[in-house]
Amino acid sequence: MDTTEIVIDVKDVKKQFKSYRDKASSFKERFVNPTRGRHENVMVLRGINFQVRRGEAVGIIGKNGCGKSTTLKLLTRILYPTEGTVHIKGRISSLIELGAGFHPDMTGRENIYTNASIFGLTRKEVEKRLNDIVRFSELEEFIDQPVRTYSSGMYMRLAFAVAINVDADVLLIDEILAVGDAAFQKKCFEKLKEIKASGTTIVIVSHSMDQMYKICDRLIWIEEGLIKEEGVPRLIGEKYLAAMEGRRLDRIELENRQRKEELDRQIQAEQERLRQEREKAEGEQKERESKAQEEIQRMEQLAELERRQREMEINESLKDVCPFYRSGARRQTEYTLSYTHVTVCDKDGNETNRWSTGDSYEIRLKYKAVGSFENIRFVIGLTREDGTYCYGSYIDVPGTLPSQGMAVFRFVNSLLKGKYVLDLWIEDFDLTTYDSIYSLMAIEVDTVPYIERGILTMEHQWELTT
Repeated sequence: MDTTEIVIDVKDVKKQFKSYRDKASSFKERFVNPTRGRHENVMVLRGINFQVRRGEAVGIIGKNGCGKSTTLKLLTRILYPTEGTVHIKGRISSLIELGAGFHPDMTGRENIYTNASIFGLTRKEVEKRLNDIVRFSELEEFIDQPVRTYSSGMYMRLAFAVAINVDADVLLIDEILAVGDAAFQKKCFEKLKEIKASGTTIVIVSHSMDQMYKICDRLIWIEEGLIKEEGVPRLIGEKYLAAMEGRRLDRIELENRQRKEELDRQIQAEQERLRQEREKAEGEQKERESKAQEEIQRMEQLAELERRQREMEINESLKDVCPFYRSGARRQTEYTLSYTHVTVCDKDGNETNRWSTGDSYEIRLKYKAVGSFENIRFVIGLTREDGTYCYGSYIDVPGTLPSQGMAVFRFVNSLLKGKYVLDLWIEDFDLTTYDSIYSLMAIEVDTVPYIERGILTMEHQWELTT
């Protein structure tokens, strides 16, 4: 097998579609209302170039609407480029729309013959593969029943089994590896690895980075119709995920700001309306009495809006509490007993939110109490960004708490490489909470060298004996 042979060659490919806002479906509609046929041209692909060699597995990633599926449909010749060229050598098998060509009134066996012929197999070739197809689909008991009686999972199993048994030179896959139950999904994935090992060229579109890392030799990242970057799967995948996370956080911050502005506008409008109604009610005593209940309800609505505004202001105040404040942080407190400043320092006393496994750090928690408090507990928690609770600890302060001070938590970091968030509480021994801050700051842990897996490291020693 010549692994240097170029099987797929995409050169300067552009693809443009017409986007209709209100497309007329008949001549009469176009005649009566000429504006209904207006459209605008949308350039989905703006000039992409890439090559795939024989036996290579290439993954295409990108956000929805960037042109991934359009690229795959160009490779299958379902679509043709507006500009540029696409050259493919050999037989193509596509897993873009499973079961395309199946007839609901025909049996599973009959549909195997029909669907396999679409991929270019002769009847004799289908007969040689028939038992393998049926066995792989695990539908032996139902193969002679009409496919309209199949569940969606059975339908997908049969279509997948046909598509991977046509001895294709090029296999194209678009987001369809979620076939059947977990055991069948694993079998499908193992079959894909077997197909790749036999020399079949694979191009796959998926949002599952884990699948991409396991099967792909290279990733191509498409953004806004152009190839942004391509290369080693894990390197490109981590860059892509980091970019998506950054956009998500920017969107959250924008949404929070818009909600706060909208609340301010609502409060101002409600306050102005109430002011006008009160002025009018001074000269209309009888009308005011009849509307007393309505006024109470409106005041309750105003109180709720003001409560939500106070909650927003509390969360905004976290910027003054922590230099590494996280935009998605949430706080609940009445400020009678609360944290005033939170920092994480390394062994040299420098404030940081980037930790290394095995290094020493301390979390400094400054607080302030307005009034007298007894039997208080300061609590910290560390949670991985996927929601996994990793570690928690607290210190009890029996007796009367000083009006201000600082609790310091010193530790050697045992967390492994990953992203985490810091949670904080102040409560008493009866679990009454005075201040709670969730996801106050984002913490990024680096482990060098990265030879361990999981959440945290363990003190250990390897020994090799004979």
